[in-house]
Amino acid sequence: MNPIIIIAVISGLILLLLIAGFTGKPFRIIGQIFIRLAIGALFLFFLNQFGGQFGIHVPINLVTTSVSGLLGIPGVVGLTIIQTWIIG
Repeated sequence: MNPIIIIAVISGLILLLLIAGFTGKPFRIIGQIFIRLAIGALFLFFLNQFGGQFGIHVPINLVTTSVSGLLGIPGVVGLTIIQTWIIG
């Protein structure tokens, strides 16, 4: 490959990163998503542990974990209502 093309591509990428303001923001966002998913899984785990006495069980999978992680306590309540009254 022509060295001028390689230098132009690298310079273009550096310029693009400078304009976009790359400060590790994508890694921070991915980290926050994983933290929220972990918190959602913990919410569901505790719901299943304490709700088991009352016959409440919400399966822990990617969808329910995402809903409870992104919406928090209202999401867990919504999943419980859906599991109890709609799904049965």
